[in-house]
Amino acid sequence: MGKQAAFKTNPVSLEELLRQCGNGKIQLPDFQRSWVWDEERIKGLIASISQAFPVGALMTLEVKPGAADTFARRPIQGADAAVGDDAPDQLVLDGQQRMTSLYQTCLRREVVQTVTPRLKLVKRWFYTDIRKAMNPAEDRENAIVSVPEDRRIKSDFDRKIDLDLSTPELEYQNLMFPLNQVFDWDEWQDGFNEYWLENDPETRKLFKPFKDEVLQNFKAYQLPVIALSPDTSHEAVCLVFEKVNTGGKPLDAFELVTAMYAARGHRLRDDWLGADGQPGLQTRLQLFGRAAEQKFGVLEKVAATDVLQAIALLHGVETRAAEIAAGRKETELSAVRATRQSLLDLPLEAYLKHRAAVEEGFKTAAKFLRQNHIYRVIDLPYQGQLVPFAAILAIIGPRFDHAAVKDQLARWFWCGIFGELYGSAIESRFAKDVLEVPAWLDGGPEPSTITDGRFRPERLRTLRTRLSAAYKGIHALLMAEGARDLRSGQHFKDTVFFDEYVDIHHIFPQDWCKKQKIEPKVFDTVVNKTPLSYKTNRILGGVAPSVYLERLETGGKDNPPIAREALDDYLASHGLDPSLLRADDFEGFMADRETRLLAMISKATGHAIVRADSVPEEGEDVLQDDEGFDVPSPDTEEAA
Repeated sequence: MGKQAAFKTNPVSLEELLRQCGNGKIQLPDFQRSWVWDEERIKGLIASISQAFPVGALMTLEVKPGAADTFARRPIQGADAAVGDDAPDQLVLDGQQRMTSLYQTCLRREVVQTVTPRLKLVKRWFYTDIRKAMNPAEDRENAIVSVPEDRRIKSDFDRKIDLDLSTPELEYQNLMFPLNQVFDWDEWQDGFNEYWLENDPETRKLFKPFKDEVLQNFKAYQLPVIALSPDTSHEAVCLVFEKVNTGGKPLDAFELVTAMYAARGHRLRDDWLGADGQPGLQTRLQLFGRAAEQKFGVLEKVAATDVLQAIALLHGVETRAAEIAAGRKETELSAVRATRQSLLDLPLEAYLKHRAAVEEGFKTAAKFLRQNHIYRVIDLPYQGQLVPFAAILAIIGPRFDHAAVKDQLARWFWCGIFGELYGSAIESRFAKDVLEVPAWLDGGPEPSTITDGRFRPERLRTLRTRLSAAYKGIHALLMAEGARDLRSGQHFKDTVFFDEYVDIHHIFPQDWCKKQKIEPKVFDTVVNKTPLSYKTNRILGGVAPSVYLERLETGGKDNPPIAREALDDYLASHGLDPSLLRADDFEGFMADRETRLLAMISKATGHAIVRADSVPEEGEDVLQDDEGFDVPSPDTEEAA
């Protein structure tokens, strides 16, 4: 489907446009957000119209007569809800805020519900001060006045009435013209003339120049309307909407798909957010992703578009399989995609067919993550990797429970992390994953995520914060490999992880390193860090390793002594050499720990890793890294 958008431009009178808003000929697509303009912006808009100044163009999408609705729609806010039952001629893509503001203030005869600049909800009537409007030295915006619902402006804690417009006679007396009669002023003018004919005939003469110089500007005002053809593609509508609504939140594919499905009677937003007191998919995933009654689990940031992407991948795999069964050539097969266009093309039937399996896929992914000691969303290396993972798990179903399958999936998972493959241009990798990983589990060749997922050893000493997926991966892998707390000797299962406030901490403490004049770029890397409980980290303090190890062995008020042999075992479970720590040998420790961490990563990914400064012994078989292997920039999705 192309992205071209045919359009025509022509001027249309403001009065006609607003009346079409009122009778439902102009409506809003359901992905348009609510009207949010405050009263000061409304005054500025009215002031511009009153002076015949341009206020920008209106952009609409024409609706083909008699055609089924492409998008769910709703009337302009303030219009009679019944007009929404009739098919519109056009849907507003750009100009909703202006049209709604002008419709409510200038045509609708009801109080306007808006907000103050401080976002306090208020109800207002809008007027034009005739004297100020006719004074060329006065800023026209100062002539636009808003008053409360009772039409009285008060001061001194509501004890004093400064302006009372609660009757037509008071409007005439104060020379305040109600803006909701700006297109039909005859009746108000008759009352004004009668009032001032009796009180002051000279004042009566003010209305004619006001009508000619201000009101006629509203009556004659024309707005350029850019009307997109009804054949414009969904993708083009989405792109156009985003381009013209640069001041607002970008429109995501979920909102557009929601509007498309709603036109066919399915409430996608209810599936995601819940309805009738039942939790939606978002809540179900979040609750399932949490461990040990934690507040934020590993599925906390799964977005609605992530779910749609996983379903689109399944639909693509299914379509491709059907084409292969029908005898299509490889070059003729449909592509498997997780792009925004693939979401806009996702049939409702495919969504309904695969949504339950994808939900289970995300839940099974959460199980896998917890089994591999990733309990918090802040520790999730790549949010994006969950999308193909959920799709793969939906494809293989109960086979996930087989130990051999889990081991293979673990290798794919770690290769993606340590190869840093999901930081950019990830949609093409998603497609490869869902085609290649299930085939690999069935005995096929290794998927490209595994063959590409090689860790460059020089990267290790540059991993300093959770901005890096590989940093998070090492934290989790140390626990998964059996690291035990140095104080209690406990493995970092979920209950221990949360009960003991486990996080990644320095081995050679920061304070000690700074006193030794060691630069942060040297000591503040993952090589000098490991998972520790809060209490253990407090015991370590800022002293040399030889000192805190002696503290652990000796024990204290709340800590029983630890036998040196047991403590050495605890240290070894973190890939730490006890003798180097007791000697406070920082350089020797860093070189040794680097070697141990690289061996751990090598085991997880299945790839041999060779440091540039290492020389293999004679006869040693070494698998070299691919020359020129390009490592993407670290993932920044999950900054701590």
